[in-house]
Amino acid sequence: MYKIALTGGIGTGKTYLSKQFVQMGIPVFYADDEAKKIYQDPKVRQSLCQVFGTEILFSDGSVNLPKLSTIVFSDEQQLQRLNALVHPWVMEQFEKWAEQQNAPTVMMESAIIFECNLNHLFDKIIVVDAPLELRIQRISKRNPELTRDDILQRMSRQMPQETKCQQADLVICTGETYGEALRLQKDSI
Repeated sequence: MYKIALTGGIGTGKTYLSKQFVQMGIPVFYADDEAKKIYQDPKVRQSLCQVFGTEILFSDGSVNLPKLSTIVFSDEQQLQRLNALVHPWVMEQFEKWAEQQNAPTVMMESAIIFECNLNHLFDKIIVVDAPLELRIQRISKRNPELTRDDILQRMSRQMPQETKCQQADLVICTGETYGEALRLQKDSI
């Protein structure tokens, strides 16, 4: 089975492009969605509380993801601790999911393939790129509660786009419309 990672910084257009790959017949595993599921596991919540404190829980015992995000996106060490807890489980889930797919190629969509040193687990790495201001506009539209400074801070916690692009097997640039990017991906995969 051929395994592709689709990665890129926040707001580059990964999710949109991944849906296009699904239409092309390539199943896509969404790492962020799987990561959110892990927070429902009582053992994981206990580990998270040991690392980040009980203030990351709502009164019903569920994880307050906005609070956790505030903590980890303001401190690089805390972000690394969270990734160390979550990503081994996510990769395990990806491998199980991939085995169940009836396709010669599968894809994982994740913003932090390089940051978590997962790139060696894939046959091809595709990086999605977009101009900075367009990325900020996209993020502001889907997360209106975030200020420009909040967005820039989150971006600063990810590997620079230029570095990701240099390490990619293929870079797909998105713009105001996705038409050109879609043409490029079909010609390149």
